[in-house]
Amino acid sequence: MVGACGSVGVTTTVGALAVRAGLAGRVGLVAEQPEIAAARLPSLDDLVIGGHDLCTEPLAKRAERLAAGGVVPAGILPAIASELEEVEGRLRTGYDPAGAEPQGAAVERLAADLAAFREEHRLERVVVVDVASTEPPAEIVEGGPLADPDALEQALAAGESPLPASSVYVLAAYRAGCPVVSFTPSPGPRLPVLVTLAERAGLPWAGSDGKTGETLLKSALAPMFSTRALQVNAWASYNMLGGGDGATLADPANAQSKLVTKAQGLEAMLGHPVEGPMHIDYVPDHGDWKTAIDHVSFEGFLGVRMSLQFTWSGCDSALAAPLVLDLARLTLRALEVGESGPLPFGFFFKDPAGSTEHRLGTQWEELVAWCGRVGRVGR
Repeated sequence: MVGACGSVGVTTTVGALAVRAGLAGRVGLVAEQPEIAAARLPSLDDLVIGGHDLCTEPLAKRAERLAAGGVVPAGILPAIASELEEVEGRLRTGYDPAGAEPQGAAVERLAADLAAFREEHRLERVVVVDVASTEPPAEIVEGGPLADPDALEQALAAGESPLPASSVYVLAAYRAGCPVVSFTPSPGPRLPVLVTLAERAGLPWAGSDGKTGETLLKSALAPMFSTRALQVNAWASYNMLGGGDGATLADPANAQSKLVTKAQGLEAMLGHPVEGPMHIDYVPDHGDWKTAIDHVSFEGFLGVRMSLQFTWSGCDSALAAPLVLDLARLTLRALEVGESGPLPFGFFFKDPAGSTEHRLGTQWEELVAWCGRVGRVGR
């Protein structure tokens, strides 16, 4: 994982180890449902977790802080302490965009880390999942290094650093023959140059921006209004969150990526433009919890005005972690059967790569169909 020491990364690791040890159930793991398990996914027990991060805080200490905040059960940590220490030993230093390391050298180093990880643990396949902090959108210039592979290689050879940090990890993954999952709205694999390089390498990838809370509700509720022929006039959203993600999104430049992915599906699902003011505020006291308050104004027969209000409050890491494990297993299976390009995993994402479909029910049907097809492919 990229960002292995963050809240989502640590919750994912603790959760996987706890489930394996029989200390936790499998609630929230979509891959355990029969329709998805039909794809014959790799077992959760077979996953070997490693990662990159700039954080130097030990995983055990980070897990203790999450337990103190109610994110993970404190009682399971002593039972998985040795396994958590083993994962700690598999973590490597990430790429620091504020450091002096040229991006070309960073790509080579990270790719070598991935190759060594695969060899040391005798793994058939490795997938890179980005759960790091959100970055601002990237400005893409036609013919520039973010659009053209040759221009990118020239820039890197000249010691330049044209890539967003998230995309450095993606390029390293592709050079090591690894598929990528972008769980954040950062540019990551969505840059045109990396889409091209994934296609050339015949590698699958999935993204972006995990759909865990308010947008999940929107993707279920908006089709209801549309299919019942109810006219939605406005859908206002207010989000409060704490933790590292909240602190990152307090920067307007970083928040822009998140706001774009959260808002873009509503018009597509409703079939018409709609007023949709949206705000994200950092509330440190919330810790790892996030709260969304939405107000939907709509009208029905004879123009009668009505409204719907809802509040969603959830633990962001606990919502995200099982999906990270699901996506890792699905993408590993995609690599095994020779899939390439953006995968039809829109069910998990706010900004589904390779698709304009945002309706949750239809996305579920697409995922089930893919799993059924892949499940018929021999191992």
